[in-house]
Amino acid sequence: MNNLSNEELQALKRVTATVYLCQALSFIFATLPLLVGLAFNLYRRKEVQETWLESHFKWQIKTCWVTLLGILISAITFGTGIGIFTLFTTILWLVYRITIGWLSLTDGEPINKM
Repeated sequence: MNNLSNEELQALKRVTATVYLCQALSFIFATLPLLVGLAFNLYRRKEVQETWLESHFKWQIKTCWVTLLGILISAITFGTGIGIFTLFTTILWLVYRITIGWLSLTDGEPINKM
């Protein structure tokens, strides 16, 4: 287990919450906040190793990559009419991931739905 002080753990919890906020802001500002959140995760990932926050970082990174893939597939297939369905599915999936993650974080729990 990583021996972080309570203050360090709280700071990392705030970083994790900031990334969930960035993911939520991607509904307003397109993919830019999603990429900012990904940068936070990748930069600070080693600090959360062997803590309960590690599951959140993995969850957030996977959320970002799959969302970007979904958006790309939607853009490629939009002209065929399939793109609207893949975009809708991607948006619903993103809402689910943000909700589950944020609720688990506020409860102080790791994500077990990996």
